[in-house]
Amino acid sequence: MPSRSALAFALGAVSLALSAGPVAAIEVLTGTLRKAAETGEVVVGYRASSVPFSYVEKAGRPIGYAIDLCQEIVDDIAKATGRTALRIRYEPVTSESRIPAVTSGGVDLECGSTTTNAERRRSVAFSPITFISATKLLVKRGSGIRSYRDLGGRKVVVTAGTTNGPALREMLAKSSIQAEVLTGRDHAESFAMVKDGRADAFATDDVLLYGLKAAEGGAGADYTVLPEKLSFEPYAIMYRRDDPDLAALVSDTFRRLAASRELRWTYDKWFLKRLPNGERLDIPMSEDLRTSFLAMGLPD
Repeated sequence: MPSRSALAFALGAVSLALSAGPVAAIEVLTGTLRKAAETGEVVVGYRASSVPFSYVEKAGRPIGYAIDLCQEIVDDIAKATGRTALRIRYEPVTSESRIPAVTSGGVDLECGSTTTNAERRRSVAFSPITFISATKLLVKRGSGIRSYRDLGGRKVVVTAGTTNGPALREMLAKSSIQAEVLTGRDHAESFAMVKDGRADAFATDDVLLYGLKAAEGGAGADYTVLPEKLSFEPYAIMYRRDDPDLAALVSDTFRRLAASRELRWTYDKWFLKRLPNGERLDIPMSEDLRTSFLAMGLPD
């Protein structure tokens, strides 16, 4: 990843080129920045039901914590390309389709609830960490399931394309627990399978389970999230690999948001204050995430 001075040099070159005209400016850009300059838009991949990171409100507009962060990145891309603003074209993605959408060029920024890990970094790139979650189980109250050790002879659902499936299967295998693992197309379908009795438990990131419960309003009290952590899941914004100018810009965006405290305010907006449906998640920032934000420049 290029240094801040390298990015500043690149942006300085764009500034000089702008004085010579828009065509000259585009010529010095590379990767996603050049694509944005040529098309006037950035394509943002969003999730339909990853509350509160990326989901669709009643009016049909994508909203959420990750969407807000991506809008800040797009604003900085606009500045880097010499434009006053860029259009954002939203494209829906699922857990299964999100990585191919990025690698194929169909999506420029994937703004959802995506875990960054070594395996995925072989094919895509990630922003600094935006959230730290863990795989947990959601069950109906009164189900008799108090631990993953109670899953013997039960059905548990995971969402296709997530890291939770391998984590769950590994945990079950290590403990010699015979459970049937089902697959939902997205988080909404996986949750629906627990609601209608097709599955006894839903394994995914704890914060998403809390979001699904909150979206149910009063009916969310019918479900509980078990305390056991089955895996560690650090989230980040995903984009294409081998795009050093975009990588530097994304890192600078996060440093800007941290230094101005806007990163903290954006977190509080989605995790501590009321969501658009009136519910609260009430999830204080973890010490691990706070430490990560401090490293980016968040004032102590």
